[in-house]
Amino acid sequence: MNRTNDGIGGAHGPHLGVNLPALRSHNTALVLDLLRTAGAEGISRLELAERTGLTPQAVSKITARLRADGLAAEAGRRASTGGKPRTVLRLVPEAGHAVGVHLDRDEMRAVLVDLDGTVVAERNAALDLGAGAEAVLARVAGVVEALRPEPAGATRSPLGVGVALPGPLDHGRGVLHRVTGFPEWDGFPLRDALAGRLGVPVVVDKDTNAAALGLAVGGEGGSFAYLHLGTGLGAGLVIGGSVHRGPRTGAGEFGHQVVQLDGPPCGCGDRGCVEALCLGAVARGDVDEAARVLGAGAANLVGLLDIDRVLLGGRTIETAPETFVRGVRAVLDARSRRTGDTAVPVRIASGPGLGVAEGAAQLVLAPVFGRGDG
Repeated sequence: MNRTNDGIGGAHGPHLGVNLPALRSHNTALVLDLLRTAGAEGISRLELAERTGLTPQAVSKITARLRADGLAAEAGRRASTGGKPRTVLRLVPEAGHAVGVHLDRDEMRAVLVDLDGTVVAERNAALDLGAGAEAVLARVAGVVEALRPEPAGATRSPLGVGVALPGPLDHGRGVLHRVTGFPEWDGFPLRDALAGRLGVPVVVDKDTNAAALGLAVGGEGGSFAYLHLGTGLGAGLVIGGSVHRGPRTGAGEFGHQVVQLDGPPCGCGDRGCVEALCLGAVARGDVDEAARVLGAGAANLVGLLDIDRVLLGGRTIETAPETFVRGVRAVLDARSRRTGDTAVPVRIASGPGLGVAEGAAQLVLAPVFGRGDG
């Protein structure tokens, strides 16, 4: 994998090489997802028809188009219970790519992933989210241009770019609200501005939602809360296997629940927020207290949503993972003793493709495979 840390300026965006809306059709998504999960062993057209409920004729048309586009290929033949051996097909992971970009307050990480979600290239660079829209857009455009698949490794431009950053924001319209600590972004149409510059589809979401989507696509089932403590604090909520954003796509502003009336001021303008208390404790070097406060917030979520588990991540968590897991678990265990409920498990988030940037790439890829709305 190609990893670099660099400073990259602006660049002209690539043209789109694949009909993304066609790939996102329901029947094509069903077939693509089965090809993806079948792996290198492949799957026959008859099995595709049986498992999707589509007619053999419909499956033949879809797979013929996918083969013509280079997205599917023969993977040999499989013995049949009667008649001639069946030809099996497999997904061609390197035939399509997506870029995922994580914009944090002080740094940027971007990845190029193939159709399997495997990271094939990566860029890391310093970033000042408060430097202004033009500077940030130029930085992102340069990174995306640098991550374009090379001609020897792919024949088309990225299917799209997923961008994840601190909220609040409007996921549906791709418009930022008052990003905590950066009010100057309020109302900025980030999705349209980037799409116009890059020439590919762009999806914008909160960093926590992107990470939660990546976990769900990677096999984390059921209902869970992903709590991300980095330069800020937020939650990605997965309910019944789908990311829960709410009707205004504002769900998950976990860090700004007030747990101490008249407490210390928070960057959101309120006082006594979980985020302010957590980060304040971390700044004082009192990680145990930060974990206890995080646990109090997690207990509120468990009581409200009755979720299966709590997952922890983010670069601040990564500095003392065992302390944070122990502290959050202690609060949740105490709650379960009071309520008589089974204690909700707590652990560090893990799995393939874990990370906000990887999850941001899934904002583009997941809908292609019928795995959520991206």
